[in-house]
Amino acid sequence: MSILLPLFIGVAIIGYLMAKPYLKEYKRDKVRRLPFKKQWRKIIQQRMPYFRQMPADLQLQLKQHIQVFLAEKKFIGCNGVVITDEIRVTVAAQACLLLLNRKTDYYPKLKTILVYPSAFVKKQNQVNADGTLNAQEVVLSGESWDFGKIILSWQDSLHGAELPNDGHNVVIHEFAHQLDQENGRANGAPILGKAQSYRTWSEVFNKQFELLRKQVAMNIPSIFDYYGATEPAEFFAVASEVFFEKSQQLYQEHPALYQELTHFYKVDPIHW
Repeated sequence: MSILLPLFIGVAIIGYLMAKPYLKEYKRDKVRRLPFKKQWRKIIQQRMPYFRQMPADLQLQLKQHIQVFLAEKKFIGCNGVVITDEIRVTVAAQACLLLLNRKTDYYPKLKTILVYPSAFVKKQNQVNADGTLNAQEVVLSGESWDFGKIILSWQDSLHGAELPNDGHNVVIHEFAHQLDQENGRANGAPILGKAQSYRTWSEVFNKQFELLRKQVAMNIPSIFDYYGATEPAEFFAVASEVFFEKSQQLYQEHPALYQELTHFYKVDPIHW
């Protein structure tokens, strides 16, 4: 009996671990099959102008992803923000744009989304040229952590959704970081599909990153926000914003980069 009990427990644990992914997907399928709430659809139509331009199959996918996302992620209001369906659905709809047509585990590291009323101040240390640390305050509209949290400004999230063609969207930006962080710290090289080449990805992105750095140094206007020149991880997030919000211009000016992002995100927004 003393030998059989540990053996039984061990077999049960192994069985649970093997069944866990299937149980998770079973629960998600049940959520996807639920009717999409009418008030949620109204929020999407009001807060995301390009939703109506998307093909019907992508609209359906997006709604199903929103349902799973909202069932699994926790929203916390900060500095007086009261979490409502408007906040939850508006954020979820933009975040789930990045998951369309892709096999996804719904941002597996992410557990909590903290929502501030507007841009927030963060204290951080900056390394000086002599190696010393200099504490400073920076104003942020969003931040993605690689251990389970995203912070968002509701004012900026709402603005990004309502202006879908300006190339700036804090939700897309921070959730692109989450994709980048799935295989470790964000470095501008997320997990690619089997058909994509990391070598080609690196060549295309490095070329565009260096070009943006030169444009910043010479104060030359760019389709990309200058913030993308700070490091490769930020360039990937900024490029993702532009891909969804200025797709036609990105395709015309930087076709190789557009192609890499099309392969990665499995959508082609210029045809929406």
